[in-house]
Amino acid sequence: MVKLFQREQSSLFGEILDWMLTPLLLLWPVSLALTWLVAQNIAGRPFDRGLEYNVQALAQLVKVEQQRMAFHLPLPAREILRADDADLIYYQVLGTRGEFVSGERDFPLPHEEDTTQIGEVHLRDDEMRGNDVRVAYTWVNTGLPGAKPVLVQVGETLEKRSVLATEIIKGVMLPQFVILPLAVLLVWLALARGIKPLNSLEERIRLRKPDDLSPLDEHSVPMEVAPLVAAINDLLTRLKESIATQKRFLADAAHQLKTPLAGLRMQADLAQRESASADELKQSLKLIGRASIRATHTVNQLLSLARAESGGTHTARAPCDLVALASDVIQDSLPRAMDRCIDLGYEGVAPGSPDVRIFGNATLLKELIRNLVDNAINYTPSSDEAPGVVTVRILADRFGKVVLLQVEDSGPGIPEAERELVFQPFYRALGTEADGSGLGLPIVIEIAQQHSATVTLEEATPGKPMPGARFTVRFSAGAR
Repeated sequence: MVKLFQREQSSLFGEILDWMLTPLLLLWPVSLALTWLVAQNIAGRPFDRGLEYNVQALAQLVKVEQQRMAFHLPLPAREILRADDADLIYYQVLGTRGEFVSGERDFPLPHEEDTTQIGEVHLRDDEMRGNDVRVAYTWVNTGLPGAKPVLVQVGETLEKRSVLATEIIKGVMLPQFVILPLAVLLVWLALARGIKPLNSLEERIRLRKPDDLSPLDEHSVPMEVAPLVAAINDLLTRLKESIATQKRFLADAAHQLKTPLAGLRMQADLAQRESASADELKQSLKLIGRASIRATHTVNQLLSLARAESGGTHTARAPCDLVALASDVIQDSLPRAMDRCIDLGYEGVAPGSPDVRIFGNATLLKELIRNLVDNAINYTPSSDEAPGVVTVRILADRFGKVVLLQVEDSGPGIPEAERELVFQPFYRALGTEADGSGLGLPIVIEIAQQHSATVTLEEATPGKPMPGARFTVRFSAGAR
């Protein structure tokens, strides 16, 4: 499609205008050519009828006298054939033996002598002395025994026909030169009126306040624009929910940071008392350090959750060996597990197995495993006499193309009523004194969702006083 209006930025108005006007302007010369052909045909009809009349008149002059063919053209008839200022008229009569009888000797003969339709007048285009002519001819039967039909032809040049066809074309073309610009103007005005609802919608959106996320009215726009308005409303709804979630998250984060910061301030005030002993000062410093660690952990978890939520499709991904990632996390967590007298170990597929390679982001996957391991260490009671056990397990189903990551502990477990709640930000199970921010499991859920994985929670050893908890993350092996 030829572009009539070139723009740097695509315009809906311009695109529609191009698609409407370009065919119109391209078809205009075609319509003129077709009009010329039709005009030629229309202009030739009356002159063809005149030629037919002339050839029939000449055919009536063919007589049989004394068993011989005779043709006598009176002078008035000859003058009628010659009385034309615009065109030249030629005629020819050939006898029963094909001999020349009257007219023009060099008159061209028909391409095929058809004597089967005697008495009918035929028309053809031919050339006479370098001029294009229109020829009418007929065959006349003399009735003489053994004689051929007599050929009578009348030809006329095409000057009058061309003049008439030109006049017809002028009569058609001149109005089109007025109608075409008028049609373009009407198309322009109609299109401008047609997209006026879009301009009104744009004005309504522009006049909205920044905090106004209410849906747009879908009934006040044309039917063709309604899907676009519906999509905008869906975006506004999701944006409103996202902003509400962020506000709630910030409020919860401020509340979680308030406690360790308040503790820091209180312990600092206690340490500054003049009557404070060395032991009290040492205890205050110890509590200050503990509160600062807790605040640092909370901030780090908040940053991890924010990084996981904003990763999405922009995170670089590659094939990852889940066993190797789990081994790194276990090595990093061993000192903390040993300090708490917890037996931290690994079971499952050997490192390097191709069945445990998944497509994902290695940093986020290590963060997922680390949060599950830290959660298990935090909530597993342990002592020298009764050490706790935390097991990281990776299983692979080669035929089902599934990889399972399990982190299992020997702690008190999580009641069934709270298993959905523990995945919410800042929620902590009741009756526990373990340090934590309540963000580890939400981070796990977020990272798992980005890798199209599912997370389930169940008891490790049902029926025992300490049933423990088993978190299972189900990945699709090799999924992209």
